[in-house]
Amino acid sequence: MLDNLKTNLRAAIKKIVNSSGIDEELIKELSKDVQRALLQSDVNVKLVLEITKNLEERSLKETPPPGLSRKDHIVKILYDELAKLLGNETEFSFKPGKLNKVLMLGIQGSGKTTVTGKLSKFLTKQGYKVGVIGADTYRPGALVQLKTNCEKENIEVYGEEKTKDSPLIVKNGLKHFENSNLDIVLIDTAGRHKEEKDLLDEMTQINKVAEPDLVLLVIDGTIGQQCYSQAEAFHKIVPVGGIVITKLDSSAKGGGAIAASAATGAQIMYIGTGERIDDLEKFSPTRFVGRLLGMGDLQALLDLAKRLESEADDVRLKRISSGKMNMDDFYYQLEEVTKVGSLKGLLDSMPGFSGMVKEDQLDQVEGRMEKWRYIIQSMNKEEKADPDLLNASRIKRIARGSGWPEHEVKELVKNYNNSKNMMKASKGRQMQGALRRMGLG
Repeated sequence: MLDNLKTNLRAAIKKIVNSSGIDEELIKELSKDVQRALLQSDVNVKLVLEITKNLEERSLKETPPPGLSRKDHIVKILYDELAKLLGNETEFSFKPGKLNKVLMLGIQGSGKTTVTGKLSKFLTKQGYKVGVIGADTYRPGALVQLKTNCEKENIEVYGEEKTKDSPLIVKNGLKHFENSNLDIVLIDTAGRHKEEKDLLDEMTQINKVAEPDLVLLVIDGTIGQQCYSQAEAFHKIVPVGGIVITKLDSSAKGGGAIAASAATGAQIMYIGTGERIDDLEKFSPTRFVGRLLGMGDLQALLDLAKRLESEADDVRLKRISSGKMNMDDFYYQLEEVTKVGSLKGLLDSMPGFSGMVKEDQLDQVEGRMEKWRYIIQSMNKEEKADPDLLNASRIKRIARGSGWPEHEVKELVKNYNNSKNMMKASKGRQMQGALRRMGLG
């Protein structure tokens, strides 16, 4: 997905992560790299300048919140600005007890009929009863394609093969479905006429007949900034409530389509990521930007910082940050990591670490952490409070009690001491020290 944009943004972030210190020159260099990456992906120039101006200003002026280093805070600012460009996560609320009408718009080639089939399946899997009206009378085979895609999923499609009057088909289709106990009806429309004016006039008439609850505009992700004028033209005649971007699996220009569609004021609601009927997903700006930047969902990382902030008592916090932590504190940190999910998920969400640790290494580390938890649970209170008590006979007893060999207990003690020393050196819970806190330093 958007490979060029992804590669260029990650290269820009790597400079920050690998730098020995942050200064104004480095921030400006990051800003230029981000500008270049977005412009090459066909993002609107005005939007690019707005993003990078905010990135520079915030990076120079803002103080990182507790739990984030300055490097990570700068990456988070970039993440925030890109996510803001894409709008908020949108969930349209279909009203219960009535037939919710969704009008599908888009020019020919945008993948509208395919998306209508995909969306009908997507909504059916969410528990809705869905019907479809095929009102594209211009493209030969549109109704057949729609029926082929939908009827595999037992979704009824209403269409009239010999009728060329699209508004009449919509009217008849809605009448057909009005007593069918459906929750949602999707209305597929034409994408092309000999004259663009004729297409827009037809959309006006269909909109008047259908009185839709939601209008979805389908845009081809490969056409870049051209989609701005398309979206604007449709939006003037039929208020667009949401956008679906298709073909995001192969496009270098997808950044332009996303930025331009967001600029129309309508939120991106779904994205098509492939050819199969299942290749449609609900759009999440934060998750999408996380993928681009190679950070997974940064929110998982921030949640960890927040938990460390709110749950840890002052005494524990002071012990950990001063490098005087005990084995109880070390166990607490292992527990915190597992709350976030897998270690891979955590690393994917950490700026600079995504993709840097191999899958087999991650499996080994996760397995080791699981062993450590069992070993610590086999220690008594005195040993947890003061690990220096762990002599050969105690290690033998703990190994027997945990079910792991003695060398595993010694490995844990070694990593505990590494973590303790690293925490002392880094003065606390900076996110760049997260791996060290886990005893992987």
